[in-house]
Amino acid sequence: MTNTFEDLVAWQKARVFIKHTYQLTSRFPHTEQFGLTSQFRRAAVSIAANIAEGYKRMGKDDKLRFFNYSQGSLEECRCYIILSQDLQYITEEESASLLQEIEDTSRLLNSYCSAITTRKTWDA
Repeated sequence: MTNTFEDLVAWQKARVFIKHTYQLTSRFPHTEQFGLTSQFRRAAVSIAANIAEGYKRMGKDDKLRFFNYSQGSLEECRCYIILSQDLQYITEEESASLLQEIEDTSRLLNSYCSAITTRKTWDA
């Protein structure tokens, strides 16, 4: 049982991913400030923000919609990781680490959504 969105392991993993994204993108060229850096950071923050918002939604469909938005942002970040490596802004090792964080978060979020979907009633 959880008391707040902060208790969700998926949100905790997303928070770590945000921190790593900000650390890595701080090294991107200044010319990317309003391009890839901004988009990557926005998408990373969106993962955790939508988990938090979905947590407090009352209906199953509403909860699942926000968790689905988080999944979309995870995939968006996957794209930005690939682009960042292609542009040689991050190393192959950094890319692999970030991609693993995305996989872990996505798997946890999928499990949480599955639990919501299979419950007959939903009270939180």
